[in-house]
Amino acid sequence: MRYGICILPESTWRESRPRWERAESMGFDHAWTYDHLVWGGLPDSRWFSCVPTLTAAAAVTSRIKLGAFVFSPNFRHPAALARELQTVSDIADGRLLVGLGAGGSPDDTILGQPELTAPRRVDRLQEFTTLLDRTLTDDHVTFSGDHYATVDMRLVGGPVRDRIPLLLAGNGPRSVRFAAHNGDGWITTGTATDSLDDWFAGVARSHEMVRAILAERTDVAEFPTYLSLDASPRNSLESIDLFDEMVGRAEELGFTDVVVHWPRETEPYRATIGVLEAIAARGLPR
Repeated sequence: MRYGICILPESTWRESRPRWERAESMGFDHAWTYDHLVWGGLPDSRWFSCVPTLTAAAAVTSRIKLGAFVFSPNFRHPAALARELQTVSDIADGRLLVGLGAGGSPDDTILGQPELTAPRRVDRLQEFTTLLDRTLTDDHVTFSGDHYATVDMRLVGGPVRDRIPLLLAGNGPRSVRFAAHNGDGWITTGTATDSLDDWFAGVARSHEMVRAILAERTDVAEFPTYLSLDASPRNSLESIDLFDEMVGRAEELGFTDVVVHWPRETEPYRATIGVLEAIAARGLPR
């Protein structure tokens, strides 16, 4: 099992830098942040940009992998994002993890775009992923799709795709299948429910779907599966016992990685920093 922690980009760099440094010293394998213009979970909060935050984190760490949880097409074009990812990956010396998701409100309409149905958001993500993959792999990319186009997008110096894994987020069957068929890994938050048992049952069904598809793929040696524990009805850092229980259940289902959130004083992700420190002090079990 590998362990990740997500640090919301709501604080100034002066305030948040020690958290990124501590995440590495605590022994986490990866650290993440959200990518939004406005996040629906904290719509009145100050909010900082994902890519510069990851770049700054890369400069003050040396081992821990750094990721977006997750990029979406809401306000991004894949060709422009490809250039940013190429740059951050270079600065981070190949430690960048790229989560990609379908997106939703309020980011989906904040630039004046028409609101899309859930199926259309999935359509857009699939096209976004396809073009992003190409612009990280090929030089002189010309593409025309339903949502995006490029004309002679350059990638001088050779492909960088092998250093930039595309980890596809998905909870519904269509997105889960797309992730398993096309991604370098899968991220899930599960589906909303009031019961922890029901939540785990749902992610178990999705994980089985991923496994079945991977059995047919011959182009992947490893396919990491990331479970966001705090998307469940419980906060995984409520107690050490709950953390251990949830990690154990995720491992039994076959997940390779779990992600928790840096404790906040208020919801969402309200928890005591002491629990996180105690878990880190005893060592993150492998």
